[in-house]
Amino acid sequence: MDNLTYIDFISLTVSLALMLPLMEKKVRRLVIFMIVGITSCLFISEVNNIFLQLFNSDYFFVTTTITPITEEIVKMLPVLYFAIVISDERRTLIPNAFAVGVGFALLENIVILTQNVENVTILWALVRGFGSGLVHGICTVMVGWGISYIKKRRKFFYCGTFALLSTAIIYHATYNLLVQSDYQYVGILLPLLTYVPLILLNGKKLLKAS
Repeated sequence: MDNLTYIDFISLTVSLALMLPLMEKKVRRLVIFMIVGITSCLFISEVNNIFLQLFNSDYFFVTTTITPITEEIVKMLPVLYFAIVISDERRTLIPNAFAVGVGFALLENIVILTQNVENVTILWALVRGFGSGLVHGICTVMVGWGISYIKKRRKFFYCGTFALLSTAIIYHATYNLLVQSDYQYVGILLPLLTYVPLILLNGKKLLKAS
């Protein structure tokens, strides 16, 4: 990994960390989870680079079979830890999970931008923002939302967690496959088509709970 990646990481995390003392508790927690997501992206980028070298820089193969697994595992861990140790309340868990995914996507997008700054466009920024940004957030929310249901059902917790992780991996891999195929526009629309009903469903759940 080149120095630009670490420069991007430091610039983002230091700026966000300096805001923490001025924030209210709920907002501070979300920003902390964004920082966790950014840090997860930095860590797993090193791992993904190793796999890329092992498979002779076959970017298509690695991004459609390896990175969805490694990235969803590393994003799931802080969400799982929070649910087990602190709280599995849906109102808290879902925003935290989405913050991890958005933080992850934030560093990923900035790294790609700085490495290809001469080739990027406004359209590229929109596609990465609505595509990659939503995919990482949605995949992490899938896990967080599911864990909020199965946490108290010990018989289903382990197999349920594996099933949730598998669903996130398949969704992520499908997106990566579509955006690198002749059906890339379907891939770009996939996160948006998932995000809208997710927001509507979450809103109804919260209204019932309040």
